Amino acid sequence: MALAFLAIGMYAGVKHKQPGPVTTTIAQTDGGAQTPVTALFAESMNDAAGKPQALAQWKGKALVVNFWAPWCAPCVEEMPELDSLAKESAAKNINIIGIGIDSPTNIADFAQKFKISYPLYVSGIRGTELARNFGNKAGGLPYTVLIGADGQVKKTYLGRLKFEELKADLAALGS
Repeated sequence: MALAFLAIGMYAGVKHKQPGPVTTTIAQTDGGAQTPVTALFAESMNDAAGKPQALAQWKGKALVVNFWAPWCAPCVEEMPELDSLAKESAAKNINIIGIGIDSPTNIADFAQKFKISYPLYVSGIRGTELARNFGNKAGGLPYTVLIGADGQVKKTYLGRLKFEELKADLAALGS
């Protein structure tokens, strides 16, 4: 009896088409190696208002990328200072963006309540993977990445930012 069921199972397995493997498409890198920065710029995320945005718009610009979540107390504490820094740095062609690791509704509610002026994007759990690509193996938040206009990671910061250190690092970008 067991052999009959085994034969039926094997026959059904051969006749039943298995779904193909799950694949991920990686953006072209003009022949270069895939890096965390190219992976970031290959992403498209909704902004806090729900509109899709290509992160490639930040390519070629000095960029501070802040991975955060509304439920993360240190993230929320540093955002007003990041907002002030974003306003100061705009004239120096340094941009700040936030990648929120939460639901679209929570990010939108947060953005509306706190009136953050720099762009906030909704990544959901995918943001955790992006942050890990930049070296955040612990998965802690906030996690901030400083990317030069040349597309190279200059520095990463785990935990609440020390703004004097970040400002010094930003000043060194202009040198």
